[in-house]
Amino acid sequence: MDTWLWIAIVAVAAVAVIAIAAYAWSKSRARRYRSAYGSEYEHLVGETGSERAARQEIERREKRVKTFDIRPLDPGDANRFTHEWTVTQTKFVDEPVDSVVRADGLIGEVMTLRGYPLTDFEQQAADLSVDHPDLVRNYRSAHEIAARSRDGEATTEELRRAMMQYRDLFDELLEVDERRGGAAVAERPVRPADNT
Repeated sequence: MDTWLWIAIVAVAAVAVIAIAAYAWSKSRARRYRSAYGSEYEHLVGETGSERAARQEIERREKRVKTFDIRPLDPGDANRFTHEWTVTQTKFVDEPVDSVVRADGLIGEVMTLRGYPLTDFEQQAADLSVDHPDLVRNYRSAHEIAARSRDGEATTEELRRAMMQYRDLFDELLEVDERRGGAAVAERPVRPADNT
């Protein structure tokens, strides 16, 4: 057999091996991102139109969030926010719209104190998705309900769902720095489903 033919066969085989390895690596990365970011990764794939663009967006977000000074709350702040959440939630029965709007505001306040810069909502959600990817979809949903509630367009059931979604995020964000003189907050707010 001619030497050039052997060289061509080896070259084609090498290209095929490289292509297969690249494909496998790409699928492995996609699985890793899907596993780490769950529904947020799927949201980004749908929004950007490709897995590659979704991964690039996640990498951009991760790089941005690394520049933040994200820190746990001190016990005093955690207790204050827990009390405010309890009051807000208690008022839900009589003032559901005001309670949901206040819950939205409390999330923003906790995020600010934890070190997340508050810009526009979509940037907040993107920043939050790096550390809390499982909850960011609910955050978007609850925020959208809160916005519609201001215009009187949300049902009571939607408002209740928004409070529950905010509650889950609130619990995640209420991380306490136990080294600064306290334990985790003992009194936890009651879920809206429990008191409505």
